[in-house]
Amino acid sequence: MITQEIEQEWEQVLDYLEKAVGKRPADLNSVLFLIGVQELGHGTQTFTKEQKQDLMHIAICKVLSYSGYYELVGTDQDGWPHWRLVQKVPHIDLLSQESFLKAHVIQYFNDYFDSSEKSEAGPSDKIV
Repeated sequence: MITQEIEQEWEQVLDYLEKAVGKRPADLNSVLFLIGVQELGHGTQTFTKEQKQDLMHIAICKVLSYSGYYELVGTDQDGWPHWRLVQKVPHIDLLSQESFLKAHVIQYFNDYFDSSEKSEAGPSDKIV
């Protein structure tokens, strides 16, 4: 996927989240935070700064699991997921890293909509 395609699909992700959450996410970190909250599954609550960082880590592990970089090991006694690095993430420059993560976030949302269609519990259109 080339960068222009990623950016177009990224805008669609942001549009969806703006409708779903009521506010357009400011950046990739904001989207990762929302994915982390979703993956934690504890609903809306107040998080500490450390917990917010942990939520972003959960999101990164989840989206990169699509390419086999991480696998879910399980959850702790508080219900927080724990991931294991399966293969080293490539060392790339900052701009490429952002596009790399955005592409995986797009895949996350497409997978979400594919799952929703199968269960008929969610929206019927893919984001991208």
